[in-house]
Amino acid sequence: MESDEVCIQYLKDSNMLFIGGLVVAIAVEEWNLHKRIALQVLLVVGVKPSLLMVGFMSTTAFLSMWISNSASTAMMLPIAKAVLDQLSDTEARAEEKEWEMMAASDGEENPTFQMEEEKTDVDSVLHLQENGFTDNCCARRAEAEERRAKREQKYSRLSKGMSLAICYSASIGGTATLTGTTPNVILKGQIDELFPNNGGIINFASWFGFSFPNMVLTLVLSWLWLQVLFVGFNFKELFSCCTKSKGQKEDYQVIKNEYKKLGRMSFAEACVLMIFTLLVLLWFTRDPGFIPGWATVLFNQQKKYVTDGTVAILMSSLFFCIPSSLPSCCCGSSSDDSTKAPPPLLSWSIVHQKFPWNTLLLLGGGFALAHGSDVSGLSAWLGDTLIPLQNIPPFAISILLCLLVALFTECSSNTATTTLFLPILASMAVAIKIHPMYVMIPCTFASNLAFMLPVATPPNAIAFSFGNLKVMDMVKAGSMLNVIGVITINLSINTWGVAMFDLDTFPDWANVTVKP
Repeated sequence: MESDEVCIQYLKDSNMLFIGGLVVAIAVEEWNLHKRIALQVLLVVGVKPSLLMVGFMSTTAFLSMWISNSASTAMMLPIAKAVLDQLSDTEARAEEKEWEMMAASDGEENPTFQMEEEKTDVDSVLHLQENGFTDNCCARRAEAEERRAKREQKYSRLSKGMSLAICYSASIGGTATLTGTTPNVILKGQIDELFPNNGGIINFASWFGFSFPNMVLTLVLSWLWLQVLFVGFNFKELFSCCTKSKGQKEDYQVIKNEYKKLGRMSFAEACVLMIFTLLVLLWFTRDPGFIPGWATVLFNQQKKYVTDGTVAILMSSLFFCIPSSLPSCCCGSSSDDSTKAPPPLLSWSIVHQKFPWNTLLLLGGGFALAHGSDVSGLSAWLGDTLIPLQNIPPFAISILLCLLVALFTECSSNTATTTLFLPILASMAVAIKIHPMYVMIPCTFASNLAFMLPVATPPNAIAFSFGNLKVMDMVKAGSMLNVIGVITINLSINTWGVAMFDLDTFPDWANVTVKP
């Protein structure tokens, strides 16, 4: 390939979607809007121990749909630690108070031995009762020490479970939106590159319609597993509607105080929230599928002028134009600073500092590699070598490939895994005449099932360095989550996935990759 042909792969529509989505995420993080959302959700869910994991997992998953998995994990872990520390301190104070009451009770009862003077020598009675009182104190001290050890063990397990729940839900939540994690964007780019006549089968609305139910199902099953493994599953306690205890009220107050520290929503936060909401609405309504979208009616009647990337770049550019505060003259201020223009919501220096340029180059490199494989005939050759797989049922192929990708992504980044596997899977699908998306979508999801090792994905590494986790804790919890993820992915692709994308037929647009 010529240099011009290679370079254009780094500025494709999917790259622009990736850039625009990340700029929006940077703006949300810069103005701390994600922390306000997280604390507000926790205030709604509450801090009941049996539902605490639900609150943190759902909040982290929601944030990961819009900002990076690493950022949502790094933000939620300190909040979880503060709440758990408060829970432990509250329980410790309750035990200490109970111990003091029992000790006081013993002190009141001990003088009664003085009434037995008539039958026994006073010195011998005092000696016996002193020994009895000492034995009683020792027994109570041993009991208190045992309860303290059990409490510390309980909260150690809860801390491990919460750390894993947060990092796992970040990886799971990122699959729900097209811009939530890099493999999703890679899939869209590879589909558009390898099958240019696909008719825009993957867009923000269609992806969300398929992946959001799958994300919710995976998240619920993951919560059940982590709840059983680290907390225990008490059905009565979990779904009871009893009033809050004193300890729970104190824990709730901790979160409330953290929320109060943020103060009132600023002008900048309100602007970021409005732009973010408008962006999501434009994404959903651009081409919803069941009705003509605004882009189809206004711009795309003959050619595809407006895509999800167009919307992302347009809305992200507003952050560089809208001021971060109202001008002083609008607030009635007469200070010398009234003539100075307020800074914009985002400056290029902030974006340049926080933007993951290495991921952008890796994304473009993957598209260039896919294009080179197509032009050189490598894709066609790989497809021919995989023709014997047509004797295996498609659902079995999907399961085997998901297991392979899930295992591979434990030792490699999900971006590199997706970039490596998707062109090969596309060639295989064309060769054995099954819908390319039937194998490409499940394997894209499977690349996010990096649950077993700290090095598998950045959220895992953050949780591992933050908590008192061991590698075996992550392996024990993550191995089952990998199985859950593979099951839910294949359940989704074989039910509503078939209905949404017509996966039970081989599309005409897929024949393009067989050409050398």
